[in-house]
Amino acid sequence: MNYQLLIDVIELIAEFETAQEEKKDYNPDILGLKEWIANSSAGVSLKPEPEWEGKASGRSPESIINTLIVHMNRYAKTYSKAAIYNSEFSTQEEFIYLIVLKAFGEMTKMELIKKNVQDKPSGMQIIGRLLKQGWVVQNTSDKDRRSKILQITDKGLETLEKQMLKIRAATNIVTGDLSPSEKMELIRLLTKLDHFHKPIFAENIAPEKLLERAKEQYLKEQVR
Repeated sequence: MNYQLLIDVIELIAEFETAQEEKKDYNPDILGLKEWIANSSAGVSLKPEPEWEGKASGRSPESIINTLIVHMNRYAKTYSKAAIYNSEFSTQEEFIYLIVLKAFGEMTKMELIKKNVQDKPSGMQIIGRLLKQGWVVQNTSDKDRRSKILQITDKGLETLEKQMLKIRAATNIVTGDLSPSEKMELIRLLTKLDHFHKPIFAENIAPEKLLERAKEQYLKEQVR
């Protein structure tokens, strides 16, 4: 047996546990260990740094990332519009709300709005349309009489099912020609970004204070 290799592995696990205790960025299991090792080795990757428009003239990675995310959002919306063309849905948010209710079950209005990362006024308008169409029903919560619990109806399920073939097609097209491993890597990166931004969004900070607050409170570790 290669005892030195065994010792090295044990030391590596100890380093992982220490890193996990400090930040808790990874699951405390073999998958988390693999992810940590992959990320720790990122700095010595043999993959060449990608090129992007404007890089030679000093355009930053942050700038191109923001632009590409905006572009992807627009592409996805275009495919979503095609998926609901000539259907009973008016917007992509309507079928997304129904999909969430179908997948996660009944929930309060605010829980549904937060699941879809929207502000309250916009979310309430969408819910209002769903109620008007008879795709969801609302009942008083047993836990809090002031809250309304939303549940997808049979009519909502039927309407959703009529479009699911096109919705799935649009979803598949958005991921383009990414390989299975690239999809998993993209999920990891987008999930990490989502975890960073969600608590900031949840604070509902006033626009005039948002950038400074986010920079001071949430980017303080990167600034150090």
